[in-house]
Amino acid sequence: MHSMSATYNRVDEYPMDDTLEYFIKFPSPNFKTESQGAESDYVFVCNETNVPIVLLLGWAGCQDKYLMKYSKIYEDRGLITIRYTAPVENLFWKRTAMVQIGEKILKLIYDMNFDSHPLIFHVFSNGGAFLYQHIALANRRSKKPVQICGMIFDSAPGDRRVLGLFRAISAILGKEKRFNSLISALMTISIILLWAFEDSCNYLRNFLRPWGYEVQTNPTHNLKSESNEWPQLFLYSKEDRLIPYTDVEKFAAYRRKCGVDVRMVCFDRSEHVKHYIRHPQQYVYSVCKFINDCLTTYYNKFHY
Repeated sequence: MHSMSATYNRVDEYPMDDTLEYFIKFPSPNFKTESQGAESDYVFVCNETNVPIVLLLGWAGCQDKYLMKYSKIYEDRGLITIRYTAPVENLFWKRTAMVQIGEKILKLIYDMNFDSHPLIFHVFSNGGAFLYQHIALANRRSKKPVQICGMIFDSAPGDRRVLGLFRAISAILGKEKRFNSLISALMTISIILLWAFEDSCNYLRNFLRPWGYEVQTNPTHNLKSESNEWPQLFLYSKEDRLIPYTDVEKFAAYRRKCGVDVRMVCFDRSEHVKHYIRHPQQYVYSVCKFINDCLTTYYNKFHY
């Protein structure tokens, strides 16, 4: 059940669910005058009665205060934003819950009557890509699928690797934690064994029921074969130690062969999910131009 405050204010932020901590931010009616001192140099092609919505899906272990910095890029320019990061436990070991999480996020879109708005996803790392995979699954199963007009992959997606998993867990635990390397190594081994068991079960299940739909544990496998053709922007760096740039480029090349409008921005010397920190102007320009192009196509198509 959703819990919405009776004093809900369109310019403030509120958790939208008792069990899933969504945050939705509506732009102020006079955001153009309020943001005079901010980076409000980019004005989107926009219909005031059908304001675009950006859904930001955080990386594994992402704190909302960090995701908030990215959503502000869009809020300062008059767009509605939804922020959500899947719990670490559901990304790594209790992954069956991801199916329900994807369904709940899709239900949130319907409950807020956002399904008639142009939707853009901005996903970070494999954590965000893995979550999006389950939202997409719920959308395909829906009797009334929502229309998505664009997607941004930030430092994603990448193939599943032992070293990458170890580094991701180390980053989540933090350098200040004692015995970080040992704990990370033990957790990595445990998760790899768990994933191997899940893969075996999936293989057996699909062998017995070949007509069933298998949710891959590796985002690059499922997402590259999606039937959608909405534009996709890839933001990545050759200095990324968690997801190799070659994974991103191979995935993007495959999607391009599928007929998707693919755009790529390779940043210099920026770390994993830190392109905005090192290259703020280029980052903002890249995402804003991409979304504006997507919205132009969307509004022309539906004659708004």
